[in-house]
Amino acid sequence: MEHIKSDKIVEFTDDLADLLRDAGYLEIGSCISCGTCTGSCPSGRRTALNTRTLIRKAQLGLDEVLSDKELWFCSTCYTCLERCPRSVPVTDVIIYLRNLAVQRGFIQEPHRALCKMFYNTGHGVPINDEKWNKLREYYKISSIPPTTHKYPKAETEVQILLKSTGFDKLVGVGDFEKKPDAANVDKGG
Repeated sequence: MEHIKSDKIVEFTDDLADLLRDAGYLEIGSCISCGTCTGSCPSGRRTALNTRTLIRKAQLGLDEVLSDKELWFCSTCYTCLERCPRSVPVTDVIIYLRNLAVQRGFIQEPHRALCKMFYNTGHGVPINDEKWNKLREYYKISSIPPTTHKYPKAETEVQILLKSTGFDKLVGVGDFEKKPDAANVDKGG
Protein backbone atom coordinates (compact mmCIF):
# COMPACT_ATOMS: atom_id res chain seq x y z
CA MET A 1 0.00 0.00 0.00
CA GLU A 2 1.38 3.36 -1.05
CA HIS A 3 1.19 6.32 1.32
CA ILE A 4 0.58 9.92 0.36
CA LYS A 5 3.71 11.96 0.76
CA SER A 6 3.37 14.68 3.39
CA ASP A 7 4.54 17.39 0.99
CA LYS A 8 1.51 16.59 -1.23
CA ILE A 9 -1.04 17.08 1.54
CA VAL A 10 -2.85 20.40 1.35
CA GLU A 11 -4.14 21.87 4.57
CA PHE A 12 -7.63 23.26 4.37
CA THR A 13 -8.81 26.05 6.61
CA ASP A 14 -12.24 27.47 7.09
CA ASP A 15 -10.95 31.02 7.60
CA LEU A 16 -11.35 32.15 4.00
CA ALA A 17 -14.60 30.23 3.50
CA ASP A 18 -15.92 31.74 6.76
CA LEU A 19 -14.98 35.24 5.60
CA LEU A 20 -16.89 34.68 2.36
CA ARG A 21 -19.94 33.38 4.22
CA ASP A 22 -19.77 36.27 6.72
CA ALA A 23 -19.61 38.72 3.80
CA GLY A 24 -22.90 37.27 2.54
CA TYR A 25 -21.64 34.99 -0.21
CA LEU A 26 -23.58 31.93 0.97
CA GLU A 27 -24.23 30.87 -2.63
CA ILE A 28 -20.59 29.87 -2.98
CA GLY A 29 -21.51 26.69 -1.11
CA SER A 30 -23.97 25.74 -3.83
CA CYS A 31 -21.33 25.70 -6.59
CA ILE A 32 -21.30 22.27 -8.22
CA SER A 33 -18.09 22.87 -10.23
CA CYS A 34 -19.91 22.36 -13.52
CA GLY A 35 -17.51 24.70 -15.35
CA THR A 36 -20.19 26.86 -16.96
CA CYS A 37 -18.51 29.98 -15.56
CA THR A 38 -15.15 29.03 -17.02
CA GLY A 39 -16.62 27.93 -20.35
CA SER A 40 -18.52 31.18 -20.83
CA CYS A 41 -15.79 33.53 -19.56
CA PRO A 42 -14.57 35.98 -22.25
CA SER A 43 -11.36 36.65 -20.28
CA GLY A 44 -10.75 32.92 -19.95
CA ARG A 45 -10.57 32.61 -23.72
CA ARG A 46 -7.58 34.97 -23.82
CA THR A 47 -5.90 34.40 -20.45
CA ALA A 48 -5.25 31.62 -17.98
CA LEU A 49 -8.35 32.59 -15.98
CA ASN A 50 -10.21 29.55 -14.70
CA THR A 51 -13.07 30.87 -12.58
CA ARG A 52 -14.15 27.39 -11.51
CA THR A 53 -10.72 26.78 -9.99
CA LEU A 54 -10.76 30.13 -8.17
CA ILE A 55 -14.20 29.43 -6.71
CA ARG A 56 -13.19 25.91 -5.70
CA LYS A 57 -10.06 27.20 -3.93
CA ALA A 58 -12.22 29.75 -2.12
CA GLN A 59 -14.75 27.06 -1.13
CA LEU A 60 -11.93 24.98 0.31
CA GLY A 61 -10.51 27.96 2.16
CA LEU A 62 -7.18 27.81 0.34
CA ASP A 63 -5.41 31.11 1.04
CA GLU A 64 -3.26 30.53 -2.05
CA VAL A 65 -6.16 31.90 -4.11
CA LEU A 66 -5.29 35.37 -2.78
CA SER A 67 -1.83 35.35 -4.36
CA ASP A 68 -3.03 33.81 -7.62
CA LYS A 69 -2.44 36.08 -10.65
CA GLU A 70 -5.59 34.65 -12.24
CA LEU A 71 -7.62 36.56 -9.68
CA TRP A 72 -6.79 39.76 -11.56
CA PHE A 73 -7.66 38.49 -15.07
CA CYS A 74 -11.43 38.82 -14.54
CA SER A 75 -12.94 41.74 -16.49
CA THR A 76 -16.03 41.82 -14.21
CA CYS A 77 -18.46 41.34 -17.11
CA TYR A 78 -20.78 39.10 -15.02
CA THR A 79 -21.24 36.57 -17.86
CA CYS A 80 -20.47 33.81 -15.35
CA LEU A 81 -23.31 34.86 -13.04
CA GLU A 82 -25.73 35.17 -15.96
CA ARG A 83 -24.97 31.58 -17.02
CA CYS A 84 -24.45 29.90 -13.63
CA PRO A 85 -27.17 27.27 -13.03
CA ARG A 86 -26.80 27.79 -9.26
CA SER A 87 -26.66 31.63 -9.34
CA VAL A 88 -23.25 31.75 -7.68
CA PRO A 89 -22.09 35.40 -7.81
CA VAL A 90 -18.67 34.46 -9.19
CA THR A 91 -17.69 38.01 -10.19
CA ASP A 92 -18.68 39.44 -6.80
CA VAL A 93 -16.70 36.70 -5.05
CA ILE A 94 -13.67 37.50 -7.23
CA ILE A 95 -13.97 41.20 -6.39
CA TYR A 96 -14.20 40.33 -2.69
CA LEU A 97 -11.15 38.06 -2.99
CA ARG A 98 -9.23 40.85 -4.75
CA ASN A 99 -10.03 43.24 -1.92
CA LEU A 100 -8.97 40.64 0.62
CA ALA A 101 -5.79 39.96 -1.35
CA VAL A 102 -4.84 43.64 -1.26
CA GLN A 103 -5.62 43.81 2.47
CA ARG A 104 -3.22 40.93 3.00
CA GLY A 105 -0.49 42.50 0.89
CA PHE A 106 -0.96 40.63 -2.39
CA ILE A 107 -1.03 43.46 -4.91
CA GLN A 108 0.37 43.11 -8.39
CA GLU A 109 3.03 45.60 -9.46
CA PRO A 110 0.94 47.03 -12.35
CA HIS A 111 -1.84 47.72 -9.86
CA ARG A 112 0.57 49.45 -7.48
CA ALA A 113 1.75 51.63 -10.38
CA LEU A 114 -1.87 52.52 -11.17
CA CYS A 115 -2.45 53.34 -7.49
CA LYS A 116 0.62 55.57 -7.54
CA MET A 117 -0.61 57.43 -10.59
CA PHE A 118 -4.12 57.75 -9.17
CA TYR A 119 -2.81 58.99 -5.82
CA ASN A 120 -0.48 61.55 -7.40
CA THR A 121 -2.72 62.83 -10.19
CA GLY A 122 -6.29 61.78 -9.45
CA HIS A 123 -6.22 59.69 -12.65
CA GLY A 124 -5.35 56.13 -13.49
CA VAL A 125 -4.59 57.00 -17.09
CA PRO A 126 -2.11 59.68 -18.18
CA ILE A 127 -3.39 62.41 -20.49
CA ASN A 128 -0.10 63.42 -22.05
CA ASP A 129 -0.53 61.03 -24.96
CA GLU A 130 -0.39 62.90 -28.28
CA LYS A 131 -3.05 60.73 -29.90
CA TRP A 132 -5.60 61.68 -27.20
CA ASN A 133 -4.67 65.34 -27.50
CA LYS A 134 -5.27 65.21 -31.26
CA LEU A 135 -8.59 63.45 -30.74
CA ARG A 136 -9.70 66.10 -28.23
CA GLU A 137 -8.66 68.83 -30.68
CA TYR A 138 -10.57 67.11 -33.49
CA TYR A 139 -13.75 67.25 -31.41
CA LYS A 140 -12.97 70.86 -30.51
CA ILE A 141 -12.67 70.27 -26.81
CA SER A 142 -9.96 71.47 -24.48
CA SER A 143 -6.75 69.44 -24.65
CA ILE A 144 -6.86 69.32 -20.85
CA PRO A 145 -10.06 67.78 -19.48
CA PRO A 146 -11.81 69.50 -16.54
CA THR A 147 -10.19 67.22 -13.98
CA THR A 148 -7.30 67.43 -11.55
CA HIS A 149 -5.07 68.14 -14.54
CA LYS A 150 -6.90 71.39 -15.14
CA TYR A 151 -7.39 72.12 -11.44
CA PRO A 152 -4.12 71.16 -9.72
CA LYS A 153 -5.41 72.06 -6.24
CA ALA A 154 -7.84 69.20 -6.62
CA GLU A 155 -4.91 66.75 -6.53
CA THR A 156 -4.43 67.59 -2.86
CA GLU A 157 -8.15 67.10 -2.25
CA VAL A 158 -7.99 63.69 -3.93
CA GLN A 159 -5.05 62.72 -1.71
CA ILE A 160 -6.90 63.88 1.41
CA LEU A 161 -9.92 61.83 0.37
CA LEU A 162 -7.79 58.75 -0.35
CA LYS A 163 -5.99 59.09 2.99
CA SER A 164 -9.33 59.42 4.82
CA THR A 165 -10.40 56.04 3.41
CA GLY A 166 -7.10 54.35 4.28
CA PHE A 167 -6.22 53.87 0.61
CA ASP A 168 -2.70 55.17 1.13
CA LYS A 169 -1.95 52.58 3.81
CA LEU A 170 -3.81 49.77 2.08
CA VAL A 171 -1.76 49.94 -1.09
CA GLY A 172 1.37 51.52 0.35
CA VAL A 173 1.16 54.84 -1.44
CA GLY A 174 3.08 56.65 1.29
CA ASP A 175 6.13 55.73 -0.79
CA PHE A 176 4.49 57.42 -3.77
CA GLU A 177 3.83 60.89 -2.39
CA LYS A 178 5.17 63.68 -4.53
CA LYS A 179 7.96 65.67 -3.02
CA PRO A 180 7.25 69.41 -3.15
CA ASP A 181 8.95 71.07 -6.07
CA ALA A 182 11.17 73.91 -4.81
CA ALA A 183 9.79 76.23 -7.50
CA ASN A 184 6.20 75.59 -6.39
CA VAL A 185 6.62 75.93 -2.64
CA ASP A 186 4.66 78.84 -1.19
CA LYS A 187 7.21 81.31 0.07
CA GLY A 188 4.67 83.42 1.87
CA GLY A 189 4.73 82.42 5.62
